[in-house]
Amino acid sequence: MTPLLRNAFAALVALAFAAFALTPAAATSLDRFSDFLKGTQSARGGFTQQIRDRGGRVVQESRGTLAFQRPGRFRWVYEKPYPQVIVGDGRKVWIYDEDLNQVTVKRLDRALGSTPAALLAGSNDVAKAFDLSDAGRKDGLEWVEARPKDKEASFERIRIGFGASGLAAMELSDSFGQTTLLRFQSLQRNPKLDASQFRFSPPKGADVIGDTK
Repeated sequence: MTPLLRNAFAALVALAFAAFALTPAAATSLDRFSDFLKGTQSARGGFTQQIRDRGGRVVQESRGTLAFQRPGRFRWVYEKPYPQVIVGDGRKVWIYDEDLNQVTVKRLDRALGSTPAALLAGSNDVAKAFDLSDAGRKDGLEWVEARPKDKEASFERIRIGFGASGLAAMELSDSFGQTTLLRFQSLQRNPKLDASQFRFSPPKGADVIGDTK
């Protein structure tokens, strides 16, 4: 499993995700992203993910489900090919690798930082962590580009794509030349979510490492 996949709660995470209300045709992608931050407090749905190398070759494909409740609570589940659960409980992020029977714990402020999860499941004030710009239209979507201000961030660039029905995709580029493309499916905006899904208890016998205190 690649480091990019293991950090994809930054995918977000989180991350995160909703079918937005349509904005006027003249609105820019930045306007639509702003509407998302203001109007979406929770979401749930599915996703597919591709990781591509520097040459554009697909090196890994996966899929799963996601849910989030802002700020800082999310559940990201990889179903295939490698079972993995990533949970943000508002204080910490828990990453459970089923194959290794290992749980990695990180403080939420350290785990989010300048990551995709901060864009979608964090607070409204993303301008503190990212430089945002309108990235134009490509592949039938309108794109926002976010570049983290933190030079040690996991990703060099994050692009968020909006289609006719709202949020459609995210594209994450890292310093190794890899690109992760997420496509969102059947996203529900502001559903009522059970708070229990944002709590995590390590399975019996699992190796727990990281910020455990």
